Amino acid sequence: MVATKRLILAVDDNPKNLQFLGKLLSSNGFEVAVAQSGQQALNFMHKNEPDLILLDIMMPEMDGYAVCEKIKANLATRHIPVIFLTARTESRDVVKGFEAGGVDYVTKPFNSEELLARVRTHVEVKILRGLLPICSRCKQIRDDQGFWEQVEIYFETHSGVTFTHSICPECMDKLYGDADWYRKSQK
Repeated sequence: MVATKRLILAVDDNPKNLQFLGKLLSSNGFEVAVAQSGQQALNFMHKNEPDLILLDIMMPEMDGYAVCEKIKANLATRHIPVIFLTARTESRDVVKGFEAGGVDYVTKPFNSEELLARVRTHVEVKILRGLLPICSRCKQIRDDQGFWEQVEIYFETHSGVTFTHSICPECMDKLYGDADWYRKSQK
């Protein structure tokens, strides 16, 4: 199995903060991209898909809340988890961050180990949300015509993803349609 480095986009208008985050994340096995403004971050995401975004709130031109709202409004990027990483500590700021679409909120100065634990957790959750329910008998998923057997083999070979299995309603009917217990359960 090939290990894939997960891409983290750090967005902060302070170059020293970006340098510190870059060093911390890269020395812990992550690939790191940086942006010094919200617009740079949005432009980056037109060509690249980060696995997670660390986003400062207080930035010129467009604050982190507005950036997060744009990310979450875009169908192509709404699934990317955003962790706010900011000096703002008021409860109303934290709530506003979650309302904007953030999955977590970390205040500066932060504990490096705690931040890394949160990053790892949210990257893992993103991966797990990407698992697909596949019929364990026919390997089909709704609206796909049998293609998923090939996708399953590919993902299990080239990533850390493992698929979960269940049986789709059509296969349940084929397998158990004549059984009394099954017919009774369908009423």
